Amino acid sequence: MDNTGGNQQDVDVPPVEGVAGGGTAYGWIDGGPNPLKGSIDPLEVTTADLVHVWCLPSTANVGPQEMPRHLEPINLLAARNERESVQIALRPKVSWSSSGNAGVVQVQCTDLCSTSGDRLLIGQSITLRKVVSILGVPDALVPLDLPITQISLLPGETTALWISIDVPTSQPPGRYEGEFIVSALKTVSESPSQYMGKAEKHRLYTELRNCLEIVEPIEGKPLDEVVERVRSATTALRRVLVSPSFSEFCSDNGSVDMMDEDAISNLSVRVKISITVWDFTLPATPSLPAVFGISDTVIEDRFGVEHGSQEWYEALDQHFKWILQYRISPYFCRWGESMRVLTYTCPWPADHPKADEYFSDPRLAAYAVPYRQAVSGNDGAKDYLQKELGILRTKSHWKKAYFYLWDEPLNLEQYDSVRNMAGEIHAYAPDARVLTTYYCGPNDAPLGPTPFEAFVKVPKFLRPHTQIYCTSEWVLGNREDLVKDIISELQPEGGEEWWTYVCMGPSDPHPNWHLGMRGTQHRAVMWRVWKEGGTGFLYWGANCYEKATVPNAEIRFRRGLPPGDGVLYYPGEVFSCRQPVASTRLERILSGLQDFEYLKLYSSRYGREEGLALLEKTGLYLGPERYTHEHMPIDVMRGEIFNTCRP
Repeated sequence: MDNTGGNQQDVDVPPVEGVAGGGTAYGWIDGGPNPLKGSIDPLEVTTADLVHVWCLPSTANVGPQEMPRHLEPINLLAARNERESVQIALRPKVSWSSSGNAGVVQVQCTDLCSTSGDRLLIGQSITLRKVVSILGVPDALVPLDLPITQISLLPGETTALWISIDVPTSQPPGRYEGEFIVSALKTVSESPSQYMGKAEKHRLYTELRNCLEIVEPIEGKPLDEVVERVRSATTALRRVLVSPSFSEFCSDNGSVDMMDEDAISNLSVRVKISITVWDFTLPATPSLPAVFGISDTVIEDRFGVEHGSQEWYEALDQHFKWILQYRISPYFCRWGESMRVLTYTCPWPADHPKADEYFSDPRLAAYAVPYRQAVSGNDGAKDYLQKELGILRTKSHWKKAYFYLWDEPLNLEQYDSVRNMAGEIHAYAPDARVLTTYYCGPNDAPLGPTPFEAFVKVPKFLRPHTQIYCTSEWVLGNREDLVKDIISELQPEGGEEWWTYVCMGPSDPHPNWHLGMRGTQHRAVMWRVWKEGGTGFLYWGANCYEKATVPNAEIRFRRGLPPGDGVLYYPGEVFSCRQPVASTRLERILSGLQDFEYLKLYSSRYGREEGLALLEKTGLYLGPERYTHEHMPIDVMRGEIFNTCRP
């Protein structure tokens, strides 16, 4: 889809979302001859003569063969309590190192400052991550040190850096400016240890310690686990050996030398960045409950924690707190027979202090209550359920609660199981909400003459045992007009809701979160939810990669699923990190959820019809096969809302 116009703004309005474009392979290349020959000293040559530096939006998939563009200043727009991201791409023009690398660059960041003296601080509001390919697709976002970090560049390959700016809720509105400074570093013949910074030493120490922890406990272990541990340790050691710190031992090249301030000032490439913070605050509690599953068994296997142990609680607590930053309401899940699923947001019982801490967190829009105990205890299942509901119904956060009992029931027996469990729940709590995901009616007792008619009649069949009818977007195909048929069967006056989900389907070109899809395709999932009028969204799994028994074992997607399906973040240990590592897809999900808040604000001011007209006018999203492939319409939509809704 072509872009529709530019940002229509008054002269006095600061630049809004000035980084436009999207996708890969823009076709621009510096084809001129390079005059640099022989030995190159970066202290005597400008970095611009050695490295292409340019900027790309967060929707661009920046792979190793991404070709350079002209460098332009970065101009972003953000509300308070919002995260905005952008990418800086680096591609060497020549090699100035005699090792296998083209050379090493230093990237330095400043605070972003307003004219009134307010700041967005490095390390707090500003983070920097390196985009790492998974199955050849740029996806994993590995944290880098700030305010200064070093990046090793490979000949003929583009490296992408992902910059995120988190605007605190209390941040004063205004225009904030700063810069990223890119400097080519000199190689010297002295020992790398003389120039190795504390952060690099700590990284290498962590890598080597992890190797030891992997291979030490192998006595008495099964052969396949021993092989996996040795393979993981070998991979980690290889990462250490090929790092820039040991480059002199791989060739006759020396280590990198930090540049002095004068050299940085005179020779570096400066990437100007500004962000306009406007007087709108995204609500702490997301307007759209987006509930995402986290497999507790995957955590248990990979991190070697025993179910119900102190380490198990700590691991789940880490994942819960980490995922909340993405405006996602997590639930932990454990799969049973025939797609029966045990889901729970909090591993502790309702009378535990941690339960109130979890459920009262304003960032949590919805929480799953387990039908039976998440951790075995002395109480019987029925006594447990009655006790839990008795406590939770007295809490102000009870309105967030839901039960998710079965995933995609297929036949009459499975539908009856949902009805029976829901009946037991409602006997103790008549106002409890039960969520059921489905893409068809019972296949052995058709509810209608055609599959779609049977699908539409599911609410009548499940009533009053389900309150949240969560349907697959795959069912609609490109017939968005069928939404009204689904909604017409619901009884919102009785508290019934319509949620949606994606998983294996729908497939390209429809919006989904598979690896290798366009960035706007990832972001469009939430545009679709807003346009169709859904009141919630579910995703089955965020960490459902193949089983492994070592924390830093190679990540493998599950066989039979599209790459990336069920995996939105990675175990940090694979990249020598202490925290989970987000994917670009997870960041785009956050952006889509933030877009949802913008559209909600606009429609609250001017009406839903005007909001739908804005989607069409900007060319952002018209349907599951008609949405922008470029970033510019996102800029235009957000700029229009900024211009019309700011005080």
